[in-house]
Amino acid sequence: MMNDFIIIALKDEAPNLIKHKNVIFCGVGKINAAIAATEAIHFFRPKRIINFGTAGGITVGSGLHKCGQFIQRDMMCVPLGFAASQTPFEDEVVIKTDEGLLCSSGDNFVTEKVTQGDVVDMEAFAIAKVCKLNSVDFLCYKYVTDSADENASRDWKQLVAEGEKEYFKIIEEQKIQLR
Repeated sequence: MMNDFIIIALKDEAPNLIKHKNVIFCGVGKINAAIAATEAIHFFRPKRIINFGTAGGITVGSGLHKCGQFIQRDMMCVPLGFAASQTPFEDEVVIKTDEGLLCSSGDNFVTEKVTQGDVVDMEAFAIAKVCKLNSVDFLCYKYVTDSADENASRDWKQLVAEGEKEYFKIIEEQKIQLR
């Protein structure tokens, strides 16, 4: 059993964490993230999952930000009578795990202004939901690389690995044991 397990989308986001057994690079998107979180919980039974990764900033600028609320940005069933970001026939729209910013997850790289959330990513909501369903603690830290605008892809490519030094600070601060 590993007490802590770290999930990151891409090796490019944290190249120096690759060698650790309790770090997994899940790939991009909510489905990949949900699969990784489910497998981590099933096989390793962690008490806590930590998600590090890059994000676009909506209400915040560059740097590391703690997220504690999560919505599904691309769940749009408003014509059926559900709120934006609400999964049909589920009461909860926002998953709250801790204090922190609202992270809006969707299966698209945001290059135009959106109003949902403080930061936008592609994995955190899925991991938060799997953790909640399995009673596993969840921490999420996103490194804002871009402003989720027409320059987002250029900025992200230039800054994708810049958050790693900040992740190591959190690993030390939260007493996360790397294995």
